[in-house]
Amino acid sequence: MNDAYLYAAVRTPFGRFNGALAAVRPDDLAAAAIRGLLQRTPGLDPAEVGEVVWGNANGAGEDNRNVGRMAALLAGMPVAVPATTVNRLCGSGLDAAIAASRTIECGDAGIVLAGGVESMTRAPWVLPKPDRAFPAGDTAAVSTTLGWRLVNPAMPAQWTASLGECNEQLRERFDIPRERQDAFAARSHRLAARAWDDGFYDELVLPVAGLARDEGIRPGTDPAKLAALKPSFRPDGTITAGNASPLSDGASALLLGTAAAADRIGRAPLARIAGRAAHAVAPQEFGYAPVEAAEKALRRAGIGWSDVGAVELNEAFAVQALACVDAWGVDPELVNTRGGAIALGHPLGASGGRLLGTLAAVLQERRARWGVAAICIGVGQALAVVIENTVDGTEVGR
Repeated sequence: MNDAYLYAAVRTPFGRFNGALAAVRPDDLAAAAIRGLLQRTPGLDPAEVGEVVWGNANGAGEDNRNVGRMAALLAGMPVAVPATTVNRLCGSGLDAAIAASRTIECGDAGIVLAGGVESMTRAPWVLPKPDRAFPAGDTAAVSTTLGWRLVNPAMPAQWTASLGECNEQLRERFDIPRERQDAFAARSHRLAARAWDDGFYDELVLPVAGLARDEGIRPGTDPAKLAALKPSFRPDGTITAGNASPLSDGASALLLGTAAAADRIGRAPLARIAGRAAHAVAPQEFGYAPVEAAEKALRRAGIGWSDVGAVELNEAFAVQALACVDAWGVDPELVNTRGGAIALGHPLGASGGRLLGTLAAVLQERRARWGVAAICIGVGQALAVVIENTVDGTEVGR
């Protein structure tokens, strides 16, 4: 078995819903990320890429028809390079990286390009086909932007609650007050703004359509301002537009390969894929699913939380991120040190690639050896990946 390594990571800025990237098709966003990745590895002949694996959650509009293949072609990759698209909802981009690592480990390819894309702005309304031709009544268009749609009536009602309602239930279960959630959200904005000011994202993000910086960051956000926002899901609830991730547009791309691929890629690897895992729970408990996913991935990597120097946890909602961090018992100061999805955005299919790319960069910055990337997924799932920093060798300490 080969080890799989991460060699390069790049992403577009994440745009706000109906914001700067609204006019950009998702296949064009994905193609931009692929081109940017190839530009950052000029020594690599694109024909050497054995497979493209791409994540996408919605796939009901311009991202239909295998958007990974469409993006590879639009990016100018050779037509002989095959591509596939995977869908594990919010975890699609991380699932693509996991699939790429398995492809490398089993020897089916030496170099794989992975990533993901989502334009939540351009996700279309859909009309279900009628049971019979020419019905006399009206029909409603259904938004494909986020959450359940065209629900099967056989599904239990508790499974198909809104994402926000599910996390209000999580808040009740773990007694996580509004104040903690708002403080966590304000921290996300503060750290993301500082990261951009520090130049941390300069090499990770490529400008697209005139947008050079993540559009959703609000540097002046503080808990007092967030406390003034009304609850979004329950009249007496705690989850608001300020302590949850926003609807977003964006794409991310990763280059993975074997150790021997370094000569063909023209650079040394950033990190080794050391462990990975999926975990599933009842659909309404999806926000807590990363807890066991990360535990499994750590066991498979042969390490524990005391070895971990950095964590990238997708902030779908502040409450679920806090519940996971509390359960792990990890130092909160190791989590999302350069901001998270509440500030940066959460374009569903692209977030997994962002997590891995950011994690590798944070490990280098902190000279830490081990890191964990984890993400919750609607309908009761989660994914986690453990990586080992290989910059300057693996013995880089914590």
